Amino acid sequence: MEGGGRPSASQAVLLAASTAITALLYSVYRQKARVARGLEGARKVRLDGDLRAVLLEAPGRCVPYAVIEGVVRSVKETLSSQFVESCKGVVQRLTLQEHKMVWNRTTHLWNDYEKIIHQRTNTTPFDLVPAEGSAGVTVRVMKPLEAAELSLETVYEKFHPSVQSFTDVIGHYISGERPKGIQETEQMLKVGTALTGVGELVLDNATIKLQPPKQGMPYYLSSLDFESLLQKQESSVRFWKILTVVSGFATCAVLFFLLRKQYRHHRERQHLRQMQEEFRQAQERLMSTDGGEILKNACVVCLSSTKSCVFLECGHVCSCQECYQALPKPKKCPICRQGITRVVPLYNS
Repeated sequence: MEGGGRPSASQAVLLAASTAITALLYSVYRQKARVARGLEGARKVRLDGDLRAVLLEAPGRCVPYAVIEGVVRSVKETLSSQFVESCKGVVQRLTLQEHKMVWNRTTHLWNDYEKIIHQRTNTTPFDLVPAEGSAGVTVRVMKPLEAAELSLETVYEKFHPSVQSFTDVIGHYISGERPKGIQETEQMLKVGTALTGVGELVLDNATIKLQPPKQGMPYYLSSLDFESLLQKQESSVRFWKILTVVSGFATCAVLFFLLRKQYRHHRERQHLRQMQEEFRQAQERLMSTDGGEILKNACVVCLSSTKSCVFLECGHVCSCQECYQALPKPKKCPICRQGITRVVPLYNS
């Protein structure tokens, strides 16, 4: 604490940072909780003959947030895997990722570093159809790449290690970067995959569409069933809630520490003012009774008892025996602050 009981700059920064972190974690927690509540309250509909009737009765022929489960079926030509034969899908993502080691000058360790150097995603229109395969109602999935969770299956993955000469190795150690290789990955949303879609369900002329919701809620196209998807979101809510509570306790601890310091400083100032008032009252009492003669012979510490000690080697006579015993060690003369090596009692006749 600085003079006047105010927190120091470092303590103020610590409290501000702790408060900001707690506020940020609480904001994330509230957002996650809102998503979980919205997902729990989403309307569950089935891919059957009643779906069109449900949409016709809904305001604006729209269910703002609906859950629907079905199987992926391509509308036009399917996408073929570049590496796996007879692998067909409706979403294809090709990724080239660079792997290398980077020297950390602070920790003096080599750390793994990954960087996507190229990625291409191909899509083709697709529907969700009933799992039984009956020719019933279909739902057209719109803008699948905007989904917060799009379940793609990795169908091909290969790592191409980098070939290095001795000169390259020396150069890498000097530059602080050591390439490991290139990883090639292909991911697909395959035809026939069971998918859980959560989003806005609308009837557009004769086509039923599943698209990103307009209320800011997330859009899901997940291979998990709805119960598993909901449990995943609730686990995320609990995780962020625990982080928020821990950070809140840390902030309260910092605040309590600062308030306790300020309270102790306030008590010390009160005690000092009380001592000063008692000293002033003692002076007034001595001056009003026997005048300056008594004040002259009074102990300079308590101002009530008579001087009865001679301090050596300085020779000052300024304290009574009780106040001498109360002096902190190493004992020093209250007048000149010289160390006291010996005390001679003074007797007044």
